[in-house]
Amino acid sequence: MRHPGVAARDALLALAVALAVAVLALTAAVGASDDERHCPTVKAIRHLHLHDMLGHWFVVQYFASSEELPEYRCMRADFSLSTASAEDGVEARPRGPRVTMNFTYAFSDDPVGERLRGNITWQVPDLSRPAHWRHQEESYQGVYNTYVLDSDYVTWALLLHCAEQTGSLRYLSSFILSRTKDLPNNVQAYLRDKLTRYAIDLDYMFPMSQDDCSLVDIEGPVQGPVAAPHMPPRPQRPHRTRKHPLQRHHAPHPRG
Repeated sequence: MRHPGVAARDALLALAVALAVAVLALTAAVGASDDERHCPTVKAIRHLHLHDMLGHWFVVQYFASSEELPEYRCMRADFSLSTASAEDGVEARPRGPRVTMNFTYAFSDDPVGERLRGNITWQVPDLSRPAHWRHQEESYQGVYNTYVLDSDYVTWALLLHCAEQTGSLRYLSSFILSRTKDLPNNVQAYLRDKLTRYAIDLDYMFPMSQDDCSLVDIEGPVQGPVAAPHMPPRPQRPHRTRKHPLQRHHAPHPRG
């Protein structure tokens, strides 16, 4: 028979262990919860070589929190690097590097295949964290952050974009990039797996078709029923007035 003091000590120890387990479980549950108003805490590449990220990339998969269907095709991006300086009339002082992405794409349901263009320029706010880029202007209604989650520079790269807007849900998107039109399935699976920790639903991570990408440049307003000789009438759809893919800020549709 155990001494009463020993029994009481063992009971207190068991209670302490149970409380510790409960606290850990609660902490894990709170940490796992996702506030869709704010961007997630991101672990990007620690020592990104910015110059090695430059040049031409194909977008082979993409996610956007506002999209439930694959809406784009033939998206391709070119990254360049520059240095911001003070405005004219003020002594020029370096303000750190800027990363610019110029990209082209078409809507997946556009029978004409009109080439659409977009661009965005980020500042690198902290040179000790070169994989974090930030953009801010009125049209984005807030701060737009991009992170390079991973890259081998010569074959593939993984980007995460997030923008916050006061009084609304965040806009979250991601690109899987490839230097060629095709990327092995095992590599795509490896990169997709990295996104699960950032509240990205892989069911809505869509492949970006890079086939049949002989797109057409249409300049100026279209007058008359024919867009150009030997071409079908240019489709008139509501999404013609949408912003480019990195400027979507409306709340996502409910997902069953």
